[in-house]
Amino acid sequence: MTVESVIPFLEKAKKEEKSLGEIMIEHEVAVQESSAKNVVFAMKRIWEVMVKSIEEGIKITERSPSGMSGGDAKKILAKSKKGKSLSGKNILKVAARAIAVAEYSSSMGIIVASPTAGSSGVVPAVVYTAAEICDASEEAIIKGLFASGLIGLVCDAIASTSGSEHGCQAEIGVSAAMAAAAAVEIAGGTAEEAVNAAALMLKNSLGLACDPVAGLVETPCIKRNGMMAAEALLAADMSLSGVISNIPFDEVVVAMDDIGQMMPCEIKETSEGGLAITKTGKAYKIKLRSSGTRELEKSED
Repeated sequence: MTVESVIPFLEKAKKEEKSLGEIMIEHEVAVQESSAKNVVFAMKRIWEVMVKSIEEGIKITERSPSGMSGGDAKKILAKSKKGKSLSGKNILKVAARAIAVAEYSSSMGIIVASPTAGSSGVVPAVVYTAAEICDASEEAIIKGLFASGLIGLVCDAIASTSGSEHGCQAEIGVSAAMAAAAAVEIAGGTAEEAVNAAALMLKNSLGLACDPVAGLVETPCIKRNGMMAAEALLAADMSLSGVISNIPFDEVVVAMDDIGQMMPCEIKETSEGGLAITKTGKAYKIKLRSSGTRELEKSED
């Protein structure tokens, strides 16, 4: 089956009465010319790295050299344990976990690019939290990850998952769509519900700029991971509630591709537009350039 559309996968899932994750496992077995045991084992290894990135990221307390990130995941997780919150414990926990991975990535920790390093917190956090909420088995988690993989593959085949090509809609937007599909899979939803959740989620991030301050994957990237993880859970719940996207997933991805091609290069990871050229954004850039020069001078002494 081609990965340029979700339709063949949905048709096969309906015909065989299987979930999206199960169909995707079969697809990977065929593509890799391997066994289900081997492809599942490989995904388990990926999940182990994801879990470790959450656990290690939560421990971070120090600010990064830029001063723009570090320790926020720990603060949010602490808030989730204090009782009342406006958004609820699950939202706080999923946000904390997504930010933890992003902070860990920023501190040179090992993460899983899903689909990119800058958006690497969303899928692990949503899968971890959905599994916790549903008391899911490892088997369900792995199927969720395979379901998320299909969404990412289709996005990459039709459009792109690169911020430098299509803005942050193609990075964090796609990661959140992947996560929404995974959450539905873990919750026991159908293939149609999983893909629909991805459509609902991706629509909500169309046109999102990639405008990293000082060229670093910190602001707005890290906090955006937390925000989008929360939205992914909502998209999953909306789909499981019977809310249908009026625009099918494949067409949403085509729209993302069109929008990405219309976007100016200033908001495609160049740091020449948006937040990167605000007064404060420029100040961070100057500060980092100055500190970098001082470090270079020290090394030459």
